[in-house]
Amino acid sequence: MSLAEAPSSSPSSSSGSEDFAALLDAELELASGADSAFPGDPSSASPATDDEGEEEDSEEEVEVEVLEQNGAKRRRVEEQRQDQGMSISPDKFATGPSENVQVELCPHPGYFGGLCFRCGKPQDEEDVSGVAFGYIHKGLRLGTSEIDRLRGADLKNLLRERKLVLILDLDHTLINSTKLQDISSAENELGIRTAALKDDPDRSIFTLDSMQMLTKLRPFVRKFLKEASNMFEMYIYTMGDKAYAIEIAKLLDPTNVYFPSKVISNSDCTQRHQKGLDVILGAESVAVILDDTEYVWQKHKENLILMERYHYFASSCRQFGFGVRSLSESMQDERESDGALATVLNVLKRIHAIFFDTAAETDLSSQDVRQVIKTVRKEVLKGCKLVFSRVFPNNARPQEQMMWKMAEHLGAVCSTDVDSTVTHVVAVDLGTEKARWAVGNKKFLVHPRWIEAANFRWHRQPEEDFHVIPPKEKSRDKVNAGLDESEHLNGDLQVFRVREYVMRIENP
Repeated sequence: MSLAEAPSSSPSSSSGSEDFAALLDAELELASGADSAFPGDPSSASPATDDEGEEEDSEEEVEVEVLEQNGAKRRRVEEQRQDQGMSISPDKFATGPSENVQVELCPHPGYFGGLCFRCGKPQDEEDVSGVAFGYIHKGLRLGTSEIDRLRGADLKNLLRERKLVLILDLDHTLINSTKLQDISSAENELGIRTAALKDDPDRSIFTLDSMQMLTKLRPFVRKFLKEASNMFEMYIYTMGDKAYAIEIAKLLDPTNVYFPSKVISNSDCTQRHQKGLDVILGAESVAVILDDTEYVWQKHKENLILMERYHYFASSCRQFGFGVRSLSESMQDERESDGALATVLNVLKRIHAIFFDTAAETDLSSQDVRQVIKTVRKEVLKGCKLVFSRVFPNNARPQEQMMWKMAEHLGAVCSTDVDSTVTHVVAVDLGTEKARWAVGNKKFLVHPRWIEAANFRWHRQPEEDFHVIPPKEKSRDKVNAGLDESEHLNGDLQVFRVREYVMRIENP
């Protein structure tokens, strides 16, 4: 059985993982052929007989044919290695005794099933260096040099095809799942389980019988994947179990076009409760991450585009402490035309265009997508000068608060004092001195949600949609919208999550 995946019609067929799988197959085939078919191999020797002389001619013909076959195999492997940036010394394949044979020590680039896939030497128990790539092939571990080589080759292929790498989270980013036992009574009464069983090719809700779960695809996800695949080589990377990740991948990619050998789960992580690009056979300089959780990407925040969480099921709302009816209970959903995935697709198109169109072809290898992400993000609130009023704790330095930093990352200038150059006052109370100054001087007075909305939507939001609520209206608004204005993040900042699943919905 071949170790490599079957050839795919994937638009990213030049990926490092697929190239490596093909090369590994060729190496193992060659090693097997050389061991069993070369002249002088004890396993192929047969006892001499009286008819040996008569069969000598036919044996010579077979021997020549075997040598020709193995020579062809060597040429195929050599061509593949040369495509991958490797070189092979002819002496490496020399057979028979010779004083001039050059002996090469195998660098052990990686192991498959505990054996070096180059020379077959068993892996030492003490030699646990490198990274396991079980999602490509079970039992595969690659050394640092081999990983660097594959990433370098993959980078050249990607840039030649004008593609970057896109790592996609699953839960709350592309989908929302719930256990059957957690379905609310309202969801049951609305027949949500029946809807998941309908034989409709266009349905977006599915039952995972083996896991006793329901999964809802986020609106626009299929169009998103189709368009993104033209610009990116895509990976799935989830903290969920492997079996769950594979089942969801089948829903998102039933023909295995987008994610062949690119489904990464929690068992592939090299650090507990953390995701890392060390298990991606793609360069960090071209990797873009879409995830709803920043914490799990501690080492790669510059590659991250933070996604607004998709809360479709009631259990998801309860999990995050939202005291509102879920989308499923309201029989509503995000709009495809301007929902989270449609919005971020436009951002990805902008990033892709800047990366490839602002550099000469010869300079692409020096481009870094992290700098491009920063550039695009700073365009969001460019030209805005903000002053915060009673948004942060009294004893805290404003410059160290997350909302302040978020505004600066979006391109705004933040200040502690008002003057004629200030464009916006950010407040939660109309009665503060700075809030009254904003009204009197015809400046924008906005709720902190305005900044968060811009952060998720990647463009400046209409200020009138984020006005500061008078005190008498606050309690009523909190009941209607389920907002908690005292919500704290890291204990030092009032954060007002954007309730896009309430604000941007589509009537059934």
